[in-house]
Amino acid sequence: MAEAEEQETESLEESTDESEEEESEEEPKLKYERLSNGVTEILQKDAASCMTVHDKFLALGTHYGKVYLLDVQGNITQKFDVSPVKINQISLDESGEHMGVCSEDGKVQVFGLYSGEEFHETFDCPIKLLLFERSWMSRWKSSVLHEGEGNIRSVKWRGHLIAWANNMGVKIFDIISKQRITNVPRDDISLRPDMYPCSLCWKDSVTLIIGWGTSVKICSVKERHASEMRDLPSRYVEIVSQFETEFYISGLAPLCDQLVVLSYVKEVSEKTEREYCARPRLDIIQPLSETCEEISSDALTVRGFQENECRDYHLEYSEGESLFYIVSPRDVVVAKERDQDDHIDWLLEKKKYEEALMAAEISQRNIKRHKILDIGLAYINHLVAKGEYDIAARKCQKILGKNAALWEYEVYKFKEIGQLKAISPYLPRGDPVLKPLIYEMILHEFLESDYEGFATLIREWPGNLYNNSVIVQAVRDHLKKDSQNKTLLKTLAELYTYDKNYGNALEIYLTLRHKDVFQLIHKHNLFSSIKDKIVLLMDFDSEKAVDMLLDNEDKISIKKVVEELEDRPELQHVYLHKLFKRDHHKGQRYHEKQISLYAEYDRPNLLPFLRDSTHCPLEKALEICQQRNFVEETVYLLSRMGNSRSALKMIMEELHDVDKAIEFAKEQDDGELWEDLILYSIDKPPFITGLLNNIGTHVDPILLIHRIKEGMEIPNLRDSLVKILQDYNLQILLREGCKKILVADSLSLLKKMHRTQMKGVLVDEENICESCLSPILPSDAAKPFSVVVFHCRHMFHKECLPVPSMNSPAQFCNICSAKHRGPGSAILEMKK
Repeated sequence: MAEAEEQETESLEESTDESEEEESEEEPKLKYERLSNGVTEILQKDAASCMTVHDKFLALGTHYGKVYLLDVQGNITQKFDVSPVKINQISLDESGEHMGVCSEDGKVQVFGLYSGEEFHETFDCPIKLLLFERSWMSRWKSSVLHEGEGNIRSVKWRGHLIAWANNMGVKIFDIISKQRITNVPRDDISLRPDMYPCSLCWKDSVTLIIGWGTSVKICSVKERHASEMRDLPSRYVEIVSQFETEFYISGLAPLCDQLVVLSYVKEVSEKTEREYCARPRLDIIQPLSETCEEISSDALTVRGFQENECRDYHLEYSEGESLFYIVSPRDVVVAKERDQDDHIDWLLEKKKYEEALMAAEISQRNIKRHKILDIGLAYINHLVAKGEYDIAARKCQKILGKNAALWEYEVYKFKEIGQLKAISPYLPRGDPVLKPLIYEMILHEFLESDYEGFATLIREWPGNLYNNSVIVQAVRDHLKKDSQNKTLLKTLAELYTYDKNYGNALEIYLTLRHKDVFQLIHKHNLFSSIKDKIVLLMDFDSEKAVDMLLDNEDKISIKKVVEELEDRPELQHVYLHKLFKRDHHKGQRYHEKQISLYAEYDRPNLLPFLRDSTHCPLEKALEICQQRNFVEETVYLLSRMGNSRSALKMIMEELHDVDKAIEFAKEQDDGELWEDLILYSIDKPPFITGLLNNIGTHVDPILLIHRIKEGMEIPNLRDSLVKILQDYNLQILLREGCKKILVADSLSLLKKMHRTQMKGVLVDEENICESCLSPILPSDAAKPFSVVVFHCRHMFHKECLPVPSMNSPAQFCNICSAKHRGPGSAILEMKK
């Protein structure tokens, strides 16, 4: 028996979990523990009958008429011997300074916990509900709120409203209006009200929750509109939600917008087919208008549950802390909302490590029992145990952070299980930096089994993480076995680069013809080392090599490059061509050489070169082009040398291209060339067609038409003549259009000039004579004066102007005439 009692004092949550399905994936909403210490001692000798909860303490009533004040840990702080019989109910005021107690023998006591105030009243039969109010002179005045419907089973008071339950139903009384405002009848009258008592709970000052049998009703007290009152109470009750539960209700409590329901459960044994008392359940439900949704449900293993009835259970709660007290004769259990620590416990128990880690990170300020690092390490161990090495290694970055000691510890763990490769991509490379031995150990692992992986790490890891000379020696040892391995050779070149041994690195890169050779030369200024390796560089990548050489002429001269490429003219051409593209004058000394190089290796660019070069010897170029029968180039050179007739003749005789010949004649704009072209074409009908179609705007077509022999068949002659006529008509139309525009513009400008000249001109004291530079108006207005103002706005005294001659009586502005801006004739002569 002693062993059984010891086991029962353990956490109720453990015993509850053992009875539930162990593999349940739904997390419980509440956690449970027994109220122990003084409560355990009390209930070994007595039985709990009721309890009430205050923010500061608890009050527990027993079957032997005792009332105990307890702290939240269950320790006894005060004890009252109230009655020799069962305590039915205890009530505390808001301040926690006064307590009311009623017992089975009809006694009601109200007394101060910290003062001498006391009130006693004894009732023979508990059939009335009396309201006692303190009147003036501290006398008590009583009034009957209700009687005649059997025993009052439960009373709950909140604000100005009192709710009570008797055998018939639930009533609500308004203290302010002194009126009973509703009667909510009992649904299942077959249940004995003393065995299945009503549970009442105020959610707030106007919302009452009623639980009776298996029925739950949520009632809302509302104000009645003035127009509806008449003889009715000022308030009325509306049932906003009503639903049935699976089990009998022993207690109710609000939890935000949800309900906590304590249920009495009876089940039927499969073996004996007898009904027995099962463990009570504590459910969290979400009320709806006509039904409810179960959020969570827990079966509680309380002491002596096999012998308890529905009336033996009570549910009390503390509003401020969301604490729920399940009271039974032999046990008091505390249920509280699970916090983040509890949530993390559950996730770890279910091996949901990643979710646990995330929850801890989000709530790191609120958790007390867990550390993020501990959860993370447990997660890594879990992944390793499952064989998920890559995920475990990746998580190390986040979990281990900058803790070098932990990193090194984990690396050795991965080495023990042969998974160094898995953790290598995630090792820290800056802050923190691990011991060189750690990085060398991993590099050796890759060097033994994975050359590509080894090369990747050398590329990615900074050279200061490990002892470079140790790794260089290890690579050289492996090259003794496989001297042509390109991966190892390239990696060795990179290691030489880290070690600033650029000569050896460049030699390997050139041997491998590796693209990084140019980057290495640029980065470390190795131009002095490549002066004798220009051909190798050009053979490897001529484009990049030429760009590099031209960008660094100050380090390797043009002359040196040309000399090095003397035996490779095709590469010499590539270099000189790119040089010419950049600057037409910089390589002028090599332009004569380039003629032959273009002719041999790059004829399409020969003609552009001849056109753009001003340093090319034309005679030499003409000789080469004539030797190779390059007609277009020869034509250009002949033209450039002034021999246009020979150039035209070559176009006609060699190319037989009349369009090109016409284009050439247009460019030269020489009448003799047109004459030669006509003479050459006059006996060739296709050429005559071409000329007729194209020379209309340069040569009079009649000159050509008159020379055409009679009877000669000319292709598309009609179309050509029509085109000539159309071109002529177009020219006439253009001339007429231009003439009309010119006349219209002239007339518009003439009108504008006329309007301008007709305007008056302001003459005041500020104006001066442009000849004598004295004020245009005399200071004495009474004196006679004569002023001439021209349309150009220049002003003169009349006597300052030269006398007009007899041949040209008109006067002109001296200033504008001198500046050749056109003579401004006088527009105004002022006299007085």
